[in-house]
Amino acid sequence: MCEVLTGDVPTMMKRLAAVGAAVVLGLAATRVSSSAQAQKVEPAAAGWNQVALADVIAYVRSQRTTGFVIIDHNRIITEQNWPVAASAVAFKANFIHGTAPDGALLEDVASQQKSFIAILAGVAIDKGLLDLSKPVSFYAKTGWSKATPAQEANITVRNLMEMNSGLQEDLTSEAEPDTKFFYNTPAYAVMKPVLEGAARKSLDDITREWLTAPVGMKDTSWDNRTAAFAAAGNPTGLVTTPRDIARMGQLVLDGGVAVGGQRVISTAQLAALFKPTATNPSYGHLWWLNGGAYALAAGPAAVRTNGQLIPAAPKDLVAAQGAQDRKLYVVPSRQLIVVRTGQATPDGPRFNENLWTRLMNAAPKAK
Repeated sequence: MCEVLTGDVPTMMKRLAAVGAAVVLGLAATRVSSSAQAQKVEPAAAGWNQVALADVIAYVRSQRTTGFVIIDHNRIITEQNWPVAASAVAFKANFIHGTAPDGALLEDVASQQKSFIAILAGVAIDKGLLDLSKPVSFYAKTGWSKATPAQEANITVRNLMEMNSGLQEDLTSEAEPDTKFFYNTPAYAVMKPVLEGAARKSLDDITREWLTAPVGMKDTSWDNRTAAFAAAGNPTGLVTTPRDIARMGQLVLDGGVAVGGQRVISTAQLAALFKPTATNPSYGHLWWLNGGAYALAAGPAAVRTNGQLIPAAPKDLVAAQGAQDRKLYVVPSRQLIVVRTGQATPDGPRFNENLWTRLMNAAPKAK
């Protein structure tokens, strides 16, 4: 069962607003994007402890990582690409889609795609094409779920983005919307036809025109998944590289402005993605947040842990996370981006904390 929202709702919402204030204020204060792409620098010149950074890199490599990037104030501190083990046959078949010109693997980054879709939803709102308060069936065809018509009519686009639709993974109804957090990938996947219905364009066209072209994500596209992988309820995967993922992170740090100066998403809609939700203060609109008083995990049990999502990391960290421990971490207060791709880590649920303990030892001290 998932966590039930309890307590006085107005009071709870005030607490949630306070939890998210650091993230929203950090985004509002981000600098205007420069015209230059990130350039490599010597870590020591940027204030990084080289011995501790070497420990970070060694640790990440030991965790079956294929790609790892750290960008600090638009400077590349480290960029690593490693091959997949020859024994990883299933991983290669399901996740690898070739190699990019820069040598990085082109990988289906699993549920990291959710955060990319969140950006597209914000752009659609800016364009007056999408209203999160409308029922999902206003944009997608009626009967998209297995709930009754009356139940389906009560599920809004916002519910899909907050993971509180009240649906189970088979899209039958379990609870009223807005009452439980349940990380539901098949329900989320309906956001794709919602966007297509709102824009009256294909997801490929929307993604290219609204996000990848202006941001310079030349190695990012949607692709059909293998039959076994698609059976999980989300048949299209986002195929990309660590550097392209980092470019989306830079868009977040730059307040929605792409390198070159083009505004991609408004500051207001970008900040809205990172406001804690009533059913999980460590989740916004398809993004994970680090400032909550507790966190509900992905998975059918929705296990609750007290304290922030990653105790070792800065509170204003936001993250796009996917299966196989795909990570995009963005820290506005430090203008810091960290990307990790690859296979599932041996450390599993301890990876976030273990990595950030090492990163904070290596990074320059906060001013």
